Amino acid sequence: MAQIHHFDHGWITPTISYTLSVLGSLLGLTLAARFRSARSNGERVWWLILAAVAIGGTAIWSMHFVAMMGFSVTGTPIRYDVGITAASAILAVVAVALGLVIALFGSKAQNFRIVAGGVFAGLGVAAMHYTGMAAMHLNGEISYSATRVGMSIGIAVVAASVALWLAVTVHKPLAIFVSALVMGIAVNAMHFTGMSAMSVRTDAPGTLSGATATSLIVPIGASVVFGILGLAYALMAAPTEEDRAAAAYLAARRESGHTGTIPRQAAAPMAEQQQPSRGASALGGGSWTYRDRSR
Repeated sequence: MAQIHHFDHGWITPTISYTLSVLGSLLGLTLAARFRSARSNGERVWWLILAAVAIGGTAIWSMHFVAMMGFSVTGTPIRYDVGITAASAILAVVAVALGLVIALFGSKAQNFRIVAGGVFAGLGVAAMHYTGMAAMHLNGEISYSATRVGMSIGIAVVAASVALWLAVTVHKPLAIFVSALVMGIAVNAMHFTGMSAMSVRTDAPGTLSGATATSLIVPIGASVVFGILGLAYALMAAPTEEDRAAAAYLAARRESGHTGTIPRQAAAPMAEQQQPSRGASALGGGSWTYRDRSR
């Protein structure tokens, strides 16, 4: 059996892969929180798609690719089939999206839906991993330990179920951050457990087809960077509940300008009515604030 190296560049690749999985999980859980506060099905579908891209594309698939940068086999070069590699990325996003649909849409039997979605998404993530491995070409014969393959699939299912449970329940920033750290550990554990199941018996040197991992760094790295920036922009640009409330207030003030009626706010305590706060005064029986200057 050929000697296999999983950390050919030391701790650089596992550190970057863990960082990507945490960042993707952080974005995905934040997007899932936006899903729960969405007011229409259209908004829910939009946030669900973005969450699937964040978790499936960034937290899982890009982590897998970066970790593979540190993978090597003594005695043979390694090449990757570009088409199968791209298919594995699509598989990860679709599997996570379907798992999110099962877990998040609906109001009955939530725990059952989380488990069912976790099983579906976990099997899809495991399929992504071994599809990505099938894209690898080398001068040798690859075999897998059935026990460790089963362990990696089990980890994937448990990790996906936990991820969906977190997507349904967590909403506070600190809880989301801690959850992302845990998800990063689970995703990396699944990957390296699956990689440990692999063994290679090398053959005579031959010509290998496909791209090197180094040649894929630029296009995949650019896609990941622009994807993360796009997801972050979508989060920052989307209106929050406070923004919607402010817009509704200003719309009411504009409407009052046309009708001549100034909307009254809730009555303030007598002491506050007699002594208006700084930047506020009595106006038509209602409270005027700096926000009204937008008119």
